[in-house]
Amino acid sequence: MKLISLHKNYTALIKKAKKGNRRSQHELYQLFAPKMLSVCRQYLKSNDVAEEVMLNGFYKVFTKLEAYSDQGSFEGWIRRIMVNESISELRRQKKLYFKDESVIENSLEYATSIDTEFAVEEIQKVIDSLPEGYKAVFVLYAVEGYKHSEIAELLQISEGTSKSQLSKARKMLQNNINKQNDVNYGVQ
Repeated sequence: MKLISLHKNYTALIKKAKKGNRRSQHELYQLFAPKMLSVCRQYLKSNDVAEEVMLNGFYKVFTKLEAYSDQGSFEGWIRRIMVNESISELRRQKKLYFKDESVIENSLEYATSIDTEFAVEEIQKVIDSLPEGYKAVFVLYAVEGYKHSEIAELLQISEGTSKSQLSKARKMLQNNINKQNDVNYGVQ
């Protein structure tokens, strides 16, 4: 019986890349670029802008590779850089804004399940329809798994604003999905 390693050990490749080995850097890029483009795309509506942000992120990865201490997931380290670059791009475009800080009680449980069979592209379109502030908090919380305290620090907002934005994003997503279902199934 042949055992297949589920997690590649990138240590040797990373060590070579830290020494400036272009072939190793290219191999790391090839391994992680598709997933990191997807991460950037979750925050940015334009594929072209997401690709540009990803490339800037990889520039930072390779210029700051010495900062990676071989502790924890290398992919997680790269992902964090991509998230930060995406948020920086939203700030640069002045598209990242947040509405009031009021938290709607009990609404954090609202819209936790979707009763539909949406394709990935349709889901991304619905998420893209959110205002940028809602979208950033939603993706950080629901997709990336950040806590509200981490989101607040990263986006320079209060924890209450983070919770409020998530609540409103979920409600808006649920409404948009319900409208899409009504159109798809001829309820309107």
